[in-house]
Amino acid sequence: MNITQIKYVLAVAASSSMREAATKLFVSQPALSASIRELEEELSILIFERTNKGISLTDAGREFVAYAKKAVAQYEILEERFLSRDSEKEHFSVSTQHYNFAIKAFTAVIKRYDPEKYIFAIHETRTRSVLEDVRSLKSEVGILAFSGANEGVLKKIFKEYGLEFTTLMRRETYAYVWENHPFAGRSEISLEELAQYPCVSFDQSDDSNFYLTEEAMADYDFGKMIKSDDRATTMEIISELGGYSIGSGMLAGDDAILKGMVSIKLKEEDPLIIGYITRKGSKMSVYGEAYLEELRKYKEL
Repeated sequence: MNITQIKYVLAVAASSSMREAATKLFVSQPALSASIRELEEELSILIFERTNKGISLTDAGREFVAYAKKAVAQYEILEERFLSRDSEKEHFSVSTQHYNFAIKAFTAVIKRYDPEKYIFAIHETRTRSVLEDVRSLKSEVGILAFSGANEGVLKKIFKEYGLEFTTLMRRETYAYVWENHPFAGRSEISLEELAQYPCVSFDQSDDSNFYLTEEAMADYDFGKMIKSDDRATTMEIISELGGYSIGSGMLAGDDAILKGMVSIKLKEEDPLIIGYITRKGSKMSVYGEAYLEELRKYKEL
């Protein structure tokens, strides 16, 4: 078994047919099929069920793919860190849900050290990716939040993934609206009053998105819901449609994207616990330690 075969399996699993996967991989279909059959014979399992309607993963194949994704992620980290021409550069990476303070802490680290050569990365991404990135050490630190609706599930995942969660703050629930919204001057509002307007929520694109949502009120039955996976797009939708989103109430005045937004305290209570995750037992880099120092400046508990 080699890394190429593993990557082949993942490509086929993500495709509708062997032909489609072969095209993506720039290999011939017979060569791809032969490579996967060799792997199946070596492992003494059937990864794919082949019929005249196409291919599908077997139960053993689904289990193999779950482990294969982790193996490939680790290999790519090693490849980038030690085999690429950038191996002599300083590396540091963070994964985060959509929180401006996480970006500010990141830029503060760069300003503090400003290495001569570096490749730093900050991934503003989905909850599942934050968890997986820190688990695989693609990122040293992850920033995320949970409310009462998904606290139990996320704590179970932390334990399963070998992650430690450190609380930074507890935030009450707010609605974000555009500054010209009819309710913009209110100090408090209910979701019932907002029912005529669309709620814009970050799209987690995950089977378990209810449990991995980064917003509060995840179990509320919103009559009008728009999913978005980009902050700028979300702000545009809210501005154009008079919509709203739900968040922690933290609106940085110098954030260009958030300018024009105002927050209103929700009458419904579903506090968010916001903090950071790290991999248990992992040694932090000097940049990781500095980043945690910057994050702690936002600690409110």
